[in-house]
Amino acid sequence: MSTSRIEPPSAETLSEARRAIEAILLVATDSTPEQLLAQLLELPSDLVAMMCRELAAEYDEQQRGFELVQIAGGWRFQTHADLHPYVERYALEGIPNRLSSAALETLAIVAYKQPISRGQISAIRGVNVDAVLKTLVQRGYVEEHGKDEGPGQASLFGTTAFFLEQLGLMSTDDLPALGEFVPSAEVLEALEQTLKIDGEDPSINDPIEVVDDDGDDAAPPSAESNGSGGDHESNGASDSAHENSNNDGSGGGDAPGGSAPDPVIDLSADGAEDA
Repeated sequence: MSTSRIEPPSAETLSEARRAIEAILLVATDSTPEQLLAQLLELPSDLVAMMCRELAAEYDEQQRGFELVQIAGGWRFQTHADLHPYVERYALEGIPNRLSSAALETLAIVAYKQPISRGQISAIRGVNVDAVLKTLVQRGYVEEHGKDEGPGQASLFGTTAFFLEQLGLMSTDDLPALGEFVPSAEVLEALEQTLKIDGEDPSINDPIEVVDDDGDDAAPPSAESNGSGGDHESNGASDSAHENSNNDGSGGGDAPGGSAPDPVIDLSADGAEDA
């Protein structure tokens, strides 16, 4: 019994297949899987994968402005990483296509928590995310990934292959770990010490209690009642009154208690004759 022998493809066939791969990937909008390329070229998948790797190495050796990379389960052409500033200058010139901070926060939540419902996203962010989620769906970063099995069967959302392509990832497993973005205990302690307000110490703002000799609380000293200036003013007024009394010829000193002096009656003979 004879068995049919599979002839290897000729050099001309391989050369044409390489050109076909380049043409297909140039017009493809998404990453193209090896299996699809193999079906289109009618060649084994292993052979197609080998040709894609050879093309990628050839472009890299020639230092082209583009490269052939394997991303999101397929192959695609993309600009070389070191030429990113020029491409960004061209692509973003006058085109406001950047995502807002709210959209980026929502996209990060979906990426790390997928599949996740709209209500769960709103609970995490603390705001309504209907408009932001709609924008992400329209941009192609997020899509519906089925329904929740719970009551209401809410729609569940997750990231798309376009999202992986934009970040240059093979799958969501390649996302950086969240622990890389959490500051260490030393950093948190330094921030706490830096942001600490001295007024938070309760002993600083406690009122001063003045206690008299009997142990009862007394009012705090007042400059108007106990100040040295008040005593000087009182003594000055007393001296002035005493000086005026002497100038009027009243003679005698002040009686105890501050009362006026008794009148002096002259009982001499001269005084009687005058009377």
